Amino acid sequence: MKLLLAEDEPKVANAVKAGLEEQGMEVTVAFDGKMAEKYFDRDSFDCIILDINLPYTNGLDLCKQFRNRNKKVPIILLTALGELEDKMEGFSAGADDYLVKPFHLQELLARIHVIVKRSSGVDQPQNMMEVGDLVLDLDAKSVKRAGKLIKLTQKEFLLLEALAKARGRVLSKADLAEKVWALDFDTGTNTVEVYINFLRNKIDKLHPTKLIHTRTGFGYYLKEES
Repeated sequence: MKLLLAEDEPKVANAVKAGLEEQGMEVTVAFDGKMAEKYFDRDSFDCIILDINLPYTNGLDLCKQFRNRNKKVPIILLTALGELEDKMEGFSAGADDYLVKPFHLQELLARIHVIVKRSSGVDQPQNMMEVGDLVLDLDAKSVKRAGKLIKLTQKEFLLLEALAKARGRVLSKADLAEKVWALDFDTGTNTVEVYINFLRNKIDKLHPTKLIHTRTGFGYYLKEES
């Protein structure tokens, strides 16, 4: 998951960044409104966290600006102001959630997960699949892990889709050959193994938590295991 954090207090920003990165998130920090605008212009984010009291352009104005340019990206406002009218002003600016300082990191994490999941499921939730931090968009034929886009070939995507739709069940080589290549399984070919290795190199290689697993003598499955 890719986040933009706009916070002008370095100690707070660094502590939040470190805590979120421990959870596998990728965090870009902006220490003022101008930096936040620059990062927003050049990249896309799964969630934006804005402190209200930012130099140059404050968080409320940034929130309005970002919301006008992107109707779907989740935005959380951070502030020391906890009065009802302050919260209403934040929601009116286009924020999805509002967190009053000081806060616990676990509360921020919970709110991030809730609004990102809610946002990603607005249009066609049945066409989005998640396995841990892996997200498949079945309409766009795109795959992201930890917020980063992964380029797959058509067959690689079909193979990953078949594993994802099995929801943790083991699929044999014959099952996968039929679903992906529409062929009867030939025991003399290693096509399935080769493509599983292609997927592992792209999906799992750079991550400590592996999602693609082998059940020796049976087949393969896709699951986040503790």
